[in-house]
Amino acid sequence: MKKRWFILFASIVLLLGACSSKEKESEDVYDDEVNTNNPSGDLAPLDKKVKVRIAEDGAASGAGFYIAKEKGYFEDYNIEVEFAQFANSDEMLPALASGEVDIAGGVSTASFFNAIAQGIDVKIIADKGHNVPGKSYFTFVIGNHMKDVIKEYEDFKGKRIAISSKNSIDEYIYLEMLKHAGLTQDDVELVLLGDFGSMLGAIDNGSIDAALQIEPLITQGIENDLHLRFGDATDYAPESQIALVLGSPQFMNDEKNVSLRFMAAYLKGVRDYNDAFIKDEGKKEIIDIMTKHTALKDPALWEKVFVTGLDPDGKMFLDDVIKQYDAYKANGAISGDVDFDKAVETSITEKAVEILGAYER
Repeated sequence: MKKRWFILFASIVLLLGACSSKEKESEDVYDDEVNTNNPSGDLAPLDKKVKVRIAEDGAASGAGFYIAKEKGYFEDYNIEVEFAQFANSDEMLPALASGEVDIAGGVSTASFFNAIAQGIDVKIIADKGHNVPGKSYFTFVIGNHMKDVIKEYEDFKGKRIAISSKNSIDEYIYLEMLKHAGLTQDDVELVLLGDFGSMLGAIDNGSIDAALQIEPLITQGIENDLHLRFGDATDYAPESQIALVLGSPQFMNDEKNVSLRFMAAYLKGVRDYNDAFIKDEGKKEIIDIMTKHTALKDPALWEKVFVTGLDPDGKMFLDDVIKQYDAYKANGAISGDVDFDKAVETSITEKAVEILGAYER
């Protein structure tokens, strides 16, 4: 009798173990069946509404989030998005790593890589900002008093040039420009101005000669006759990755069905953005969304600015990300090492593109 009870008990344990393994296995498999009858036209909505928190402060590079929200792409998947603001990235990264927020935007800086090197676990998942060739949104301007002096890049020699920070994408682009011009850091006077807005007055009053400036301030400065656009950052940094979409490890690893649908919605928004600003299709609707969510409220100015480049398939210039990291490390600004095989996680993005199809450029 005892032997029969033992055999029965062992069988139950084995059965429960098999069920548990099956359930665990199913969690690791995407629910990625495409059905055109779904509200999205592709993936089925989630069974229950899920809230996804995005750390976003109204930057133009968040266009994909704003457009996807306003056009109902998130809603089609039963996703509700909530935008959360943080005072700075030092607060945002730990919140992302802990899962307090699910998605955030990151800018390439030594402090960003230091945080990862020191154990802050965040995932680099997609493009959130690069310069469009010939139409860079982050590039140099020169003061009107320099328009007859600075004609070529080598003419920056002896001039006062402002950037917003060191050990950042700003300094990286600045140094790439100097190399392109055949100049060294000793050939120019570097001025640190932490606020892009303050560069407008400084260049107008002649206290600086040039600045690495950002849209929409570039266009606003031109409109107000404060400065002139000079060259284009893609002349010397053609594939600089300026901003990145970041995901929390929990969101990427434990909520794959949510993160896949989130990424599909995000890319639909980015594709509408490219249709508007690259193909000139449906631009008015997209400008209305951008004026609602960003600090640039003038629709007419949106017609003039050089917009942030956002890849419609989410692709990043990863070689450049590593090149920036190496530059910061060579300067002694990074302690520790970053394992990019662990930090970069693009499988969700690639899966979403597989489902949506590659964007027709």
